[in-house]
Amino acid sequence: MKWISGLFLLMLAVFSSQAQSRYFTRTGNISFFSEEIIENIEAHNKQVSSFLDVTTGEIVFAVPMKAFQFRKSLMQEHFNESFVESDKYPKSSFKGSVQNINAVNLQQDGVYKVKVNGQLTIHGVTKPIDADGTLEVKGGRIGANSIINVRPEDYDIEIPLLVRNHIAKIIQVTINLLYEPYQANAAKQP
Repeated sequence: MKWISGLFLLMLAVFSSQAQSRYFTRTGNISFFSEEIIENIEAHNKQVSSFLDVTTGEIVFAVPMKAFQFRKSLMQEHFNESFVESDKYPKSSFKGSVQNINAVNLQQDGVYKVKVNGQLTIHGVTKPIDADGTLEVKGGRIGANSIINVRPEDYDIEIPLLVRNHIAKIIQVTINLLYEPYQANAAKQP
């Protein structure tokens, strides 16, 4: 009987350690900014789902394209219909890893510089990407922050000639995610 109790405690410890190695959010924030002389373009998306495995460094996220909110509804309409074709390509995604995850001390609150690389998919086109960022450990939660630069032409996003000079050639994308410990019954993988 003792060995059954011991086996149960061992299994519980294994499952607990696995659960604590994965973090999740479905309210991450990704925004982008295009600075131009005539008018700046900015949009925010607060419906980003993401997993982070702090044991392996694996990080994935999914971004519903129609969830980007613009200051002007006409900009939002053009973005979804003419540029990223949200009906045809409803999600963008990233799958990669934090290269130096071992440098992050999950037992001590602090801000840790990290390097991330992986595959970014936008508009049905997947490209490799490398980025610097930070992971902030605070009170059992992990914040992830990074800024990347994206060229629309690299993802086959055609900007109509009429507005081509009003949109920056390189778009600054800001990623802010706040992860909670993963609960298997509370979330589905993006």
